[in-house]
Amino acid sequence: MKQQNNPIRFAITFVMLFVAFYYFNIFYFSATSPTSQHYNSFLDQHFNYIQVLRWMLLSGTALLLKCLGYSAIFNNYDLLVAGHGTIQVVYACLGLGIVSFFIAFIIAYPKPLKSKLIAIIVGVVVIEFLNIIRFAILALYGNNANQLIDHHTLFNIIIYIIICAGLYFWIKQDIDVTNKHETN
Repeated sequence: MKQQNNPIRFAITFVMLFVAFYYFNIFYFSATSPTSQHYNSFLDQHFNYIQVLRWMLLSGTALLLKCLGYSAIFNNYDLLVAGHGTIQVVYACLGLGIVSFFIAFIIAYPKPLKSKLIAIIVGVVVIEFLNIIRFAILALYGNNANQLIDHHTLFNIIIYIIICAGLYFWIKQDIDVTNKHETN
């Protein structure tokens, strides 16, 4: 049976999923932070996806910089580029709010499961790859104290523009297929 295209249902589902994902990540960060009153050592030691994501972003940034000819090293939180600068990757840098928005939208939108899974995987990889590029740029050129705009704000603006464009084409793909079938 074909799913109804109900914009109210979509909006409510999207908002509920976004809030759930967003605050789950914040809760989980608190549960895996040793200084938190909600700390859970089992989650921290065995299921700390936030630390895994941070490591993937730092190692990916170091690899990108090395491919570009720079010498870069990293630990659990910091990345140093010889002769340039250091960045520290904290929770707010991971892009989990943006990822929560993106995944909530994809799940809430009435499309087949296969299309949603592909969109989620491709979208999250693109978002985090752009985050790696941002980290590399910041490590190379981010030591300027006279920044006109905060790099988090600039990154969010750029990412949301890219996400909106991607979602437009993802949604339009269905409309084009539907219109093609109706004209035949």
